[in-house]
Amino acid sequence: MASRKEGTGSTATSSSSTTGPAGKGKGKGSSGDSAVKQVQIDGLVVLKIIKHYQEEGQGTEVVQGVLLGLVVEDRLEITNCFPFPQHTEDDADFDEVQYQMEMMRSLRHVNIDHLHVGWYQSTYYGSFVTRALLDSQFSYQHAIEESVVLIYDPIKTAQGSLSLKAYRLTPKLMEVCKEKDFSPEALKKANITFEHMFEEVPIVIKNSHLINVLMWELEKKSAVADKHELLSLASSNHLGKNLQLLMDRVDEMSQDIVKYNTYMRNTSKQQQQKHQYQQRRQQENMQRQSRGEPPLPEEDLSKLFKPPQPPARMDSLLIAGQINTYCQNVKEFTAQNLGKLFMAQALQEYNN
Repeated sequence: MASRKEGTGSTATSSSSTTGPAGKGKGKGSSGDSAVKQVQIDGLVVLKIIKHYQEEGQGTEVVQGVLLGLVVEDRLEITNCFPFPQHTEDDADFDEVQYQMEMMRSLRHVNIDHLHVGWYQSTYYGSFVTRALLDSQFSYQHAIEESVVLIYDPIKTAQGSLSLKAYRLTPKLMEVCKEKDFSPEALKKANITFEHMFEEVPIVIKNSHLINVLMWELEKKSAVADKHELLSLASSNHLGKNLQLLMDRVDEMSQDIVKYNTYMRNTSKQQQQKHQYQQRRQQENMQRQSRGEPPLPEEDLSKLFKPPQPPARMDSLLIAGQINTYCQNVKEFTAQNLGKLFMAQALQEYNN
């Protein structure tokens, strides 16, 4: 177990295509079936994630990395991380699992927490509810029960508010993913909706006393920043971009609904054809019986009438979840802008 050299200090609470994990993190005081109710992150880990995106993230391209730490009772402590290297299709010989093992082996040699507890990923305007993230988090959570995925939004962070959230798959969704049955009947039986796919875990950022003292010293020495842009009434393109992405997802949802309605119509039509066939068969047998002839042999209706293939509903749930995320982003952004507009109106009325 990696040792701790720094003591814990005051806390500051923030808003709440990878390979599988290469190792499992478990603290001495943790139990195998305990649920993670809080994620505690060292401030250095947050800075490493931000630095990783600033160095390698460009536009819609996401960056990913591994989270290391410990599990103590119902608290997941993230004390270190390292990024996944950017590699192209030419790097066919690159083995990500071997890379993770070598990194954790090197960290263990220098007495740093090296136990695998999850992964992180950047996002573009909150566009992270995808099938790739679902599959990756299922692989992690299936191997490491307490693992989480940290979602870092650099665009929100650039506007002055750190956007770092921790998510886990709900137990219901984990059971469905284990069965690998995403048919409408299976999801309905499991009572899975887009609201029951991911659960957000509260995040606490924790620094040592020495780091807190250093931050206070730097704050005293730094010049007063010009903060008038925070009161600007102009709307940035952030709202327009979110609305555009929201419209795209709504179009995808509309197309998916059309596919599902087509499947339901085909199913209903086939049921009618099957019922008519059975009635004709019954009438023929009655006529043969009246003539003293033996009835016709029973046939397997499943071979005569092959049921239409139901569309996978997991994609629809992911689209609905992404739409919900966009709506929450628009709600937060408009709330801030409306607050500034009401404040400006009050100031103008006061001056007049």
